[in-house]
Amino acid sequence: MRKRSQRLWFIGAAGVLMAGAVTLGVIGLSGAVAFFQSPSDIAAKGATSFKQNVRVGGLIEVGSQSHGENGKLLTFRITDCKHTVPVVFDGIPPDMVVEGKGVVAEGKFDADGTLVASRVLAKHDENYMPKEAYDSLKRAAGEEGTMTCGDGAAT
Repeated sequence: MRKRSQRLWFIGAAGVLMAGAVTLGVIGLSGAVAFFQSPSDIAAKGATSFKQNVRVGGLIEVGSQSHGENGKLLTFRITDCKHTVPVVFDGIPPDMVVEGKGVVAEGKFDADGTLVASRVLAKHDENYMPKEAYDSLKRAAGEEGTMTCGDGAAT
């Protein structure tokens, strides 16, 4: 075989291997990607339309948080002051998951439209809220300028 033929075979094999590696990477990451949605976005699109992981952010609705008998099962509703999303989390939640405070839950929706969360993230100090959650709450508040829900929860 001539050097030119060897070089072409080498370039072709490298191209096939590179395409395979990219394909495996895309397939591997497709299940790990979770897009942020607000409760209003979910109400507009329908909870059952989301087939992959999704992040839902907003405030924990006051009066909606309850713990199971074993202390691990946590149920609550995330609100943006217009719409709510029910959430179930089977695990030990962060200590700062309290009613009226910001939270982001990541998981998949079941057939009933409840988010079965695999992770729950609470805001860690008074000044922090994810930009997406802050923007969705601000949109939901409208032109009033204040982000206060009817139950007294404010951001």
